[in-house]
Amino acid sequence: MLRPSRTIPITPWRADSTWSIGSGSKHIQRIFILIFGLFIFGIGDSLLIITGLGNAPWSVLAQGISLNTPLSIGEATFFISLTVLALWIPLRQKPGLGTLANIIVIAAAIEIGLAFIPEVNNLALKYFYIFFGIALVGVGSALYITCGLGTGPRDGLMTGLHYRTGIRVGRVRLGIELIALIIGALLGGTVGIGTALFALLIGQSVAISLGVVDRLTVK
Repeated sequence: MLRPSRTIPITPWRADSTWSIGSGSKHIQRIFILIFGLFIFGIGDSLLIITGLGNAPWSVLAQGISLNTPLSIGEATFFISLTVLALWIPLRQKPGLGTLANIIVIAAAIEIGLAFIPEVNNLALKYFYIFFGIALVGVGSALYITCGLGTGPRDGLMTGLHYRTGIRVGRVRLGIELIALIIGALLGGTVGIGTALFALLIGQSVAISLGVVDRLTVK
C-alpha cells in the first residue's frame, strides 16, 4: 500500500545548497533528476489542458493570458513565473538553481505536451488524462523538491508571504491559487471538473510520491 510522506525525505541526490553546482556523477544525477521532475510536471499540466475539462489554477491563468495576447500557453506560463519571481524581491526570498530551472523547463514541457500529445474525444480517456496528469505533477514535484535546489516561484511566494504575515501556509497557498484561478477564469481560461479534481488530489499526489521516493531511496 502506498502511504503519503509527512516529511520531505533526505535523498542521496539532495544538494548542500540551492546553488550547488559541481562536477562528478552525483551532481549530474541531481541535475538530471531536477530537469526530469520539472519536465514531467509540465507534461502533467499539459494533459489537463488538452482535455478541455478544466486546468490547474495557474494553467487557467496562463490559458487566459494566451487567449488575450499573442503568447502561447507555455510562453504565458514563463511570463507568469517571472512575474511571481519578481514578487520575491520585497519578501527577501532568494532563488536557487531549481527556481530558474522551474521557470524554463515547465514552460517548455507544457509547449511540448500541447504540441505532441494527441487530443482525445472519448470521455473516459479525458478522465485518464486528468488523473495521469495529476499523478505526473505529483511525481515531478517530489523529484524536484528532493533535489534541494530551491523552490519554484509560486512555492517561494507562498513561504515568503507566510513568513512575513504569519498566516498559515495552507491559507496563503489557497489565497494565491484562488487569485490565479479567478483572474484566469475572467480572462477565458478553462475551469471545470479537471480543476476541481486537481485541487482535491494534488496534495495527496505529491505526498504519496514523496513517500515512494523515501521508500526507494537507499539510505
